[in-house]
Amino acid sequence: MNMQKLDEFHKTRPGYLVFGLIELAMAYGFADWALADGSIWWWIVSFLLLFGALQNLVHSVWASKK
Repeated sequence: MNMQKLDEFHKTRPGYLVFGLIELAMAYGFADWALADGSIWWWIVSFLLLFGALQNLVHSVWASKK
């Protein structure tokens, strides 16, 4: 799958949902790592991923039907 097809998929409702769930899982993993390590950098990464996940999940609800 090339980047153009991945970008086209990401702009669909299922794409937003898939990307949102992947980012949510990654945010959970980094937050767990941040709790174990205590590093502020892992917290920053986890919050950025959480923000991206929430954006994608909101777009999956209100995106145009494709």
